[in-house]
Amino acid sequence: MESNRKVEFFFNKIYHLFFGEKFFQKINFKFDKRNRLDLIKYAIKKNDYKVYLEIGCHLDYIFNEVKIDKIGVDPISGGNFRGTSDQFFKKNQRKFDCIFIDGLHTYQQVKKDISNSLKFLNENGIIILHDCLPSCISHQRVPRTRYKWNGDVWKAIVEIRTKEDLDTYTILADQGLGIIKKKKNTCLLDLTEKDLRKLNFKYYYNNYQKIMRTITFDEGLRLI
Repeated sequence: MESNRKVEFFFNKIYHLFFGEKFFQKINFKFDKRNRLDLIKYAIKKNDYKVYLEIGCHLDYIFNEVKIDKIGVDPISGGNFRGTSDQFFKKNQRKFDCIFIDGLHTYQQVKKDISNSLKFLNENGIIILHDCLPSCISHQRVPRTRYKWNGDVWKAIVEIRTKEDLDTYTILADQGLGIIKKKKNTCLLDLTEKDLRKLNFKYYYNNYQKIMRTITFDEGLRLI
């Protein structure tokens, strides 16, 4: 498995060398020391949430610490539903208060996970996403070229920020924690579908504070 992954990364690097975006500036984020588990626990306690869904449960680091009624979805290990998020949502009939998305870190899959999650999210519920703020282009490349990887989750956040009925922001902690709530967008991002199709890392680098609506951890606690 390890050797196969290294071979995969090698060929993906070759692909990006010839076809990938060439931009090598780095963002030096000053992330809060608190993490996704702290945020999830706070949201559950503050809002008296009863039902939790986790997409992507590798090693059950988060899943084991959540003490309310819960479902964890993972195709390989962890959680209590063995399968992909697409497979789970096709069968699911339950509603959830808190949904944590940390599955496949590609824009297209995260976009689907958000859309499906919104269908099963209670009105006062919250969606939390991990790995929304890559610091350099190698951290966001798809296909991936390294173990430490944010993917291009950030593009899904940008797209959601153009929706009038969803309030979305990104907490500066734990590689970027995205927050989505079903309420009026208080800071609508004015981008067209054409703009969204052109998103790249250089644009993100120059505009991340605006397009990601970055806030501190404490500001996030007040908003959830």
